[in-house]
Amino acid sequence: MKLLQALFFPPEQPGGVSSMIPYMQERFTTPRWEMDLFSLPKRIRNKGREEVQFETFDWTEYQDSPVVQKYIQTYRDYLWWTKLRIQKPYDLIHAHHPIAGLAMKTVFPDTPLIQTIHSSYERELILNGRIETDGPEHRFLLAIYGELEHQAERLLTVSDSFRRYLAPYVKEPDVIGVIPNGFDEKRFKPIPHDNAIPQLVTVCRLVPAKGLDILFKACAELKGRGHDYVLHIIGDGPIRPDLEELAQRLGIYNETIFYGYTLHPEEFMPFFDIFVLPSRAEAFGSVFAEAALSCLALVGTDVGGIPEQIENGSNGLLVPAEDPSALAEALEKVMLDPAYRYELARSACEKAKTHYSLGRSVNELKKMYLQFPS
Repeated sequence: MKLLQALFFPPEQPGGVSSMIPYMQERFTTPRWEMDLFSLPKRIRNKGREEVQFETFDWTEYQDSPVVQKYIQTYRDYLWWTKLRIQKPYDLIHAHHPIAGLAMKTVFPDTPLIQTIHSSYERELILNGRIETDGPEHRFLLAIYGELEHQAERLLTVSDSFRRYLAPYVKEPDVIGVIPNGFDEKRFKPIPHDNAIPQLVTVCRLVPAKGLDILFKACAELKGRGHDYVLHIIGDGPIRPDLEELAQRLGIYNETIFYGYTLHPEEFMPFFDIFVLPSRAEAFGSVFAEAALSCLALVGTDVGGIPEQIENGSNGLLVPAEDPSALAEALEKVMLDPAYRYELARSACEKAKTHYSLGRSVNELKKMYLQFPS
């Protein structure tokens, strides 16, 4: 079977898709399987000129929005690049971004399409202050889900929580499949260590949706209680200057290290003690599984797909979103009790190996792929 994995970002970009899809390729290099990866290079801008029409709604109702115009132009660019670069037919296309799936179905209408929806772009834009709830951009992006359901032979997502989120926007939510992201254990090498001062780490894009302002306020509380720690911030994004200013204002700048974007954060994570990310929304939260496989204690918020990974008090700690004091209390527990911290980390690692291994995800995908005749 000839498979195409259609991504949006190039596979070296950070995120859940890049945690899994490139590492799947070697599992499909057998006489029975042939798999290629395809994505839109960042340098491709404003090349597409094709008229855009969707079958389930009229996008031109929202065309006055610059956000919608940019989305449509990116779709045109993806169409242009697909027609330019893909010359051979495939038996099956698995798309990992709405733009990729819709473009592929336009160019190859007779090829079965599996569409995985990994995250909610509209929710991220709302949380990051880019668009308004129920505004034209929000309505446009929600309508895309119905178009994807109409065009794809199979719709998938990455958590039960996100399937529930999608339910109001599709006609048959019960047929949406759930296959969590899988992670290649060979990438993660936990290292026994004994840090004299607890080392906290977070890995994310620096945007409001990740709740790092809440983390900084929690860390200020910890410092106020006389606790020593170091907070490592791996990632970059538009609010980095704001976060640096906030760290200075809260008096925790000397305890906070900003690394910027790092291509392989899993190489650093085993040297830390506690992974913490107080997200305001997560479809799955791949970085929690990566931190678990690095044998770190996990502290996260009770939102989205995070509670599907963290069982509070068993393999990590969950706190409400937007609650710096609750987050400080949770961090204090794991900072002050190394034995408890180790037990949480060990349990998290065992669950991640069992539920989020690359092998398990690949086996589930192979079974699904074989339902489509080649």
